[in-house]
Amino acid sequence: MPEGPFGLDPAIWAVVRLVIALALLVVVVLNGALSQVYIERKVQAFIQNRYGPIHTGPWGLLQTVADAVKLLGKEDIRARLTDRWFFLSAPGIVFSPMLASWVVIPFAPGLVGADLNIGLLYLATLGSMTVLGIVIAGWASNNKYSLIGGLRSGGQLISYEVPQILSLVTVAMLVGSLSMVDIVDAQPGWQLTVFILPLAFLTYFIAGLAETNRNPFDLPEAESELVAGFLTEYSGMRYAVFFMAEYGEVSVVSAIVATLWFGGWHGPFVDTAGPLLGPVLGVLWFTLKTYAFVLVFMWIRATLPRFRIDQLMALCWKLLIPATLTNLLVTAVLLLAFPGSLLPVAIANWIMLGLFVLAIPLFQRRRLASLRARLRAAA
Repeated sequence: MPEGPFGLDPAIWAVVRLVIALALLVVVVLNGALSQVYIERKVQAFIQNRYGPIHTGPWGLLQTVADAVKLLGKEDIRARLTDRWFFLSAPGIVFSPMLASWVVIPFAPGLVGADLNIGLLYLATLGSMTVLGIVIAGWASNNKYSLIGGLRSGGQLISYEVPQILSLVTVAMLVGSLSMVDIVDAQPGWQLTVFILPLAFLTYFIAGLAETNRNPFDLPEAESELVAGFLTEYSGMRYAVFFMAEYGEVSVVSAIVATLWFGGWHGPFVDTAGPLLGPVLGVLWFTLKTYAFVLVFMWIRATLPRFRIDQLMALCWKLLIPATLTNLLVTAVLLLAFPGSLLPVAIANWIMLGLFVLAIPLFQRRRLASLRARLRAAA
């Protein structure tokens, strides 16, 4: 049997390689969360005409490091009547699926943790596990605000998983594969999926905002209503793990969008740069695309107000799910009717995108008219 590097047995080398990859990934995720907190503070300060952090380190660069040190030094307080083991395990249950999602995402040509032929199914399954940890955190805290926040999250995440998965299925049907590597390979040059399935991109991105509990869908931890929602009873690093998982999920959703609709690591000079420089450029383009959508997340947070819970659920069940089901049906019919051309699919999707954008304000006006009628009747 051939030996691995350093004369190690291949099985042992596989375990060592896995440990190294997990260690690097944890370091990247932790540093990514710190950098995203700093970037978000600066982006919101720019949008709101403020300075943001400026005192700790040059340009405030060490402010998030100081925050991390403070959280590490805080006492880990747990109320007496909490359900001990569920309460302590909830942050890990939320954090683990986010960490595992990076296994199937290709960073560059040949640079992927595992090219699973069911990569999209794997990601969809991990995404549905986050709600479990949040509901457990709310229930185990023995706090009514935490419980309401956890139940809100359960309803929100389970609801928005439906349009999210339907959007993923539309892409898989177009490409003919569930492998993330195959989906990236199907988008060379300017042949990007977003030009063919723009409605699926928009519905997935909106559902991704809800899945990550970001504005305007941050109902599970609405401070003005629930103190801090399912986080109310957490302190120190357990509190911080939830936020690291949230920022990590923002990166995961942005990476999935970049991979499925914007060509992933494809970019200028990647294919012609050679075996050494090509992967480096691939990682660069993939990172730039991912962080472009991370910035959009931050822009939306600084711009849009929070939805009410009834508005949030109505948007999903009355608008997003019908739109994604219609998109899936129309795309399937056109792919069967015109097997050699994607132009009819693209034309139909752009038309449906226009109708969807027009339907949003009409939907809101109808809701406001209904609300005014109920208020008049009550008066």
